[in-house]
Amino acid sequence: MKAADVITSLEGAGWVEVRQAGSHKQFKHPTNPNVVTVPVHGSRDLPIGTLKSIERKSGLTLRP
Repeated sequence: MKAADVITSLEGAGWVEVRQAGSHKQFKHPTNPNVVTVPVHGSRDLPIGTLKSIERKSGLTLRP
């Protein structure tokens, strides 16, 4: 899964980008205390461990 797809899913669920440090974007949600970091490295797919971490912190299911 590409970083752009993950970002679209997060923003659709109410997550808002709060900062960016280089190629890493950080998102916060009004009711979820976690901060989710998404590495954006061009059109490369995100590693499965990174996707699992994003799912765990956000509470979303991103993988089919």
